[in-house]
Amino acid sequence: MFKKYRLGFDIWGLVLFLIIMTPNFIWFAVPAPNDILRINSITEIPDRIASVCQVLMVIALCILINKERNKLSITYPVIMMITCCILYFASWIIYYQGIVNTFVILGLTIPPCLAFMFWAIDRKNVIAVIPISIFTICHFIYAMSNFII
Repeated sequence: MFKKYRLGFDIWGLVLFLIIMTPNFIWFAVPAPNDILRINSITEIPDRIASVCQVLMVIALCILINKERNKLSITYPVIMMITCCILYFASWIIYYQGIVNTFVILGLTIPPCLAFMFWAIDRKNVIAVIPISIFTICHFIYAMSNFII
């Protein structure tokens, strides 16, 4: 399986990560009204696993290049990735309007993970799917345990 990959630099993987992280950077600097996300997490172990997997995910998306991937074009996974980014940004906008409910929390949790997953699928980066999957599960546990259940 590793024979299909080469080390390189996929600028678009980094761009996707920075796009997804932009609302987080804003949130760090400018608190939202009714900002429940600033609580102390009760899911310390899944949070740590998620942090490690997030780093591994970004590394895999940015430096592992599948030699068999297609040229970048508008494909179904790319359309789904863009859709997930739009849903994620919409969730942040709603959150900054002071609205906090299950749909908003899930909108801040699931779409960014799926955006990374769709990008990995489009780029045929099966190796990145592993840390993305673990990150998604841990991120979901964090959201459910801290804000929904």
